[in-house]
Amino acid sequence: MSDLTTVTRAQRLLVALDFDGTLAPLVDDPMSARMLPSARRAVDALVAAPETVVAFVSGRSLRDLRVIAEYAEGSPILLAGSHGAEYLIPGGPADQTLHPDDTALRDRLRAEAGELATAVPGAWIEPKTFGFGVHLRTVSDTTAAARLRESVDTLMAEAAPHWRRRQGHDIVEYAFTDAGKDAAVAHLRDVVGATAVIFAGDDVTDEDAIRSLGSDDLGIRVGAGQTAASVRVGDIEELAALLSTVARERVAAQQ
Repeated sequence: MSDLTTVTRAQRLLVALDFDGTLAPLVDDPMSARMLPSARRAVDALVAAPETVVAFVSGRSLRDLRVIAEYAEGSPILLAGSHGAEYLIPGGPADQTLHPDDTALRDRLRAEAGELATAVPGAWIEPKTFGFGVHLRTVSDTTAAARLRESVDTLMAEAAPHWRRRQGHDIVEYAFTDAGKDAAVAHLRDVVGATAVIFAGDDVTDEDAIRSLGSDDLGIRVGAGQTAASVRVGDIEELAALLSTVARERVAAQQ
């Protein structure tokens, strides 16, 4: 991977950012997540910088990502939801149509997982466009949480063994699409014609994107955890400061 100074000087830069845990703190109610003020200022500065494109790449459904990102119509920010299975790109194609068989199975399995979750106080099911997530952040009984994970894993192994399973911060996700953030970053790079990419994330699923970066790109890990990134920052505030520096240097380079 490249270093920060080199990637900042790229001819056309894509800054692709995970949202939860990267720009916004992890919270018990996922729909209440919002960018920290410092992160929003950094994003706004990058959007205003020359030859710089910002994208949010999230495991959230595109619908929910638009809400938590407080996305305004006409925004130049690109969105990749559902780990890259959904996109909002100005001038791009409309959302894809899901096959009725896929949605029927999704709805049935969501409901069955929901029944299992009702036995575990604090657990709940998040509907997603291509599946669902089992949230365990507010489960105080770790034994019960482990049993629920095992029960849902068994359900999915029997009913939908072809679905993709992902483990994140206090959530297990299941989806009938195999899309990943690596493919999302590759697609966004092609769409905007980026000559270099900065990608930042805080979770296991973000490592797919980080590992896919090339020698002219830069991966940033936010917080603890094993990573392939060449740069690590301690928290959202530190990432915001780094991104603000990137924006300032790209503006200065054009003056």
